[in-house]
Amino acid sequence: MSALEGRAGVALIVDVQNGVVDGVYRRDEVVANIVRLVDVARSQRLPVIWVQHDDDNLLRGSHDWEYVPELAALPAEPVVHKHYGDAFEGTALETILAARSVGHVLVAGAETDACIRSTLHGAFVRGYDVTLVADAHTAGDKIQWGAPPVEAVIAHTNRYWRFQRAQGKQGAVLAASEAVDWLNTVSR
Repeated sequence: MSALEGRAGVALIVDVQNGVVDGVYRRDEVVANIVRLVDVARSQRLPVIWVQHDDDNLLRGSHDWEYVPELAALPAEPVVHKHYGDAFEGTALETILAARSVGHVLVAGAETDACIRSTLHGAFVRGYDVTLVADAHTAGDKIQWGAPPVEAVIAHTNRYWRFQRAQGKQGAVLAASEAVDWLNTVSR
């Protein structure tokens, strides 16, 4: 149903760097769910787009900047390098998705209350249907700075994203198992 005419394709956007997920809530479960999503997307020959953030706290080329060891981009899979939370902002992501006729993106990774939320909104305002994978995103504990507990941040994000609607586009939330089943029905 995407607002992007002629773009019925589906892609998986993954953002999971070592320094971002080190010590986060349910890290191993989230990464395992993302591994499953990547495997299914690849088996269905759907685009997997990798996102890597760098800034003063996440230096390009450092261990923290690298992807978690459980995940690696294949040589043909695009990697988007970003400097802002929204993976579309100041990057070639829109061009990459347009070249593949993508109008629906699934988003997974970290951090829920920063890069993931920004990319969800960035995709949505650009006309994409956007599915958040409910148990394939996570965040670190920020209670000391006044944030709610991580599990509440995740639950809230899943709850409100489920109801995102606008003319010609919609948000959705699926558990990883549901997303895997759905991806298995999508043909390229």
